[in-house]
This record gives sequence, C-alpha cells and structure tokens, in this order.
Amino acid sequence: MRVCPVTTGMRVLDVGCGTGMYLDAYTAAGAVGTGIDRSPAMLAVARERLGGRASLELADATNMPFSDDSFDVVVASLLLHELDLATGTMILDEMARVATPGGRIMVIDYRVGPLRWKGRLSRGISLVSERIAGRSHYRNWRTFLGAGGLPTNLPDPLTIELEKVIAGGNLSIWMISPGRT
Repeated sequence: MRVCPVTTGMRVLDVGCGTGMYLDAYTAAGAVGTGIDRSPAMLAVARERLGGRASLELADATNMPFSDDSFDVVVASLLLHELDLATGTMILDEMARVATPGGRIMVIDYRVGPLRWKGRLSRGISLVSERIAGRSHYRNWRTFLGAGGLPTNLPDPLTIELEKVIAGGNLSIWMISPGRT
C-alpha cells in the first residue's frame, strides 16, 4: 500500500488475486476492487474474506474480460514466476491493456540479485516451497530467475519506474508504466 497508495474511488484490479489479501487492503482504503483468478477454490476464500466488498471473477489473465483502460491500478503478486515466460509476457501485455493511460501496474515477485542474510534464508524457504509445489512450478520459477526475472522479460512499451527490494533481496515490488499517457 505504501509503494502504490490508492485514493477513494480508484479502480484496482488484482490479477491472480488468490485469497484476496491485497484486495482486502485496497478496498479498506476506499478503492473499488476487482479480482481475477483461475482457481475456484482461491476465489471462494477471497469471497469469504471480502464479503462482497470486491468483484471477483473466474478468468484467464492472458485474456481478461475487461475493456481497455478499465483500471487505475493493476496488481500481480507472486504470479509471474509460476508461469512460463511467454504466458507471463501475455499477462503483462493484458495488464497494460486494461490499465488506464497514466495508470500504474504493480508487480511483486522474486528478483535476481544479491541477497542479504534474511534474503538467503527466504530464498532457501522459497526453494523448498517451489519444489514442493510440483515439477512444472519449480521449473517455471527457475526459468524466471534464470532469465533475469521481471526486468529482462518486460515487454515494450512497459517500463519500470521504481523498484523496491524487500525480503532481504529475495523479492521486489516494481512500479511499471503501461507506456501510455
């Protein structure tokens, strides 16, 4: 919330919203929240958490059911590393499409770079978690990091405006311009 503050009435889309944690915070701050996810089970948890304070849809993030320029803020947290690189690029393109001109895209995900002690511990826990999640999940995580993470896989005309390194260097929050004003 501090990196990407919202004001009352801002339209926020959480791509791969999972349990609705970010939507909970944004709607509590006065935003009009929408979330999409491919998992009916995750959406059920989000519905329970949000109690109708946000619109939740079962949808594919590579072909979002929204008009161009629909949201002031578009968020994806710990999503891109779970996917093959081509799918991640398609999702970033869709996020840019549904963001308003001058809107903001926020991505939180694993980063490539030096780790502090807390980051090394966090990366070790992540390694175990990603392995447990399954072979394709682990392969996508390794490929994402091996390819340089988000900064080297950002499609044109998207540009990184700000990076905030968190979790001891294991994760970053990126603020991205959709490339339209």
